[in-house]
Amino acid sequence: MRNVRILGILVVIVHILVQVPHAAAHNMLHIEVSRWQNIYILVVINLLPIVAAIMVWRRKRLGYLLLFLAMAGSFVFGGFYHFIAPGSDNVNSLGVHPWSNTFLWSAVFLALVEGAGAIIGLIGIRSN
Repeated sequence: MRNVRILGILVVIVHILVQVPHAAAHNMLHIEVSRWQNIYILVVINLLPIVAAIMVWRRKRLGYLLLFLAMAGSFVFGGFYHFIAPGSDNVNSLGVHPWSNTFLWSAVFLALVEGAGAIIGLIGIRSN
């Protein structure tokens, strides 16, 4: 259980570290998102994982549920907009720009980290 706790906290830290260059690439590429998407990004993708990590650190079972919900929600949202939906937020629509590779690779890493985070959240729920 201790390892799951550490992994849960580490996945949130890595998620934050990957979000920073991704957000910078969004800004530099002038990729706009709607108001509801901004709220979703703020709450589900940015705040909930931090709250979940704090709760996991304090050994609260609800923290694993929040970790799962935040990471699964982030994975579905990012996966859809970065890889499926047409538009400027899709990695396949990027033009030649110095920030295009940062956007592409950070989107891929976010998907991997969020998928891993959702799995860690499920393991944490089952092990407590």
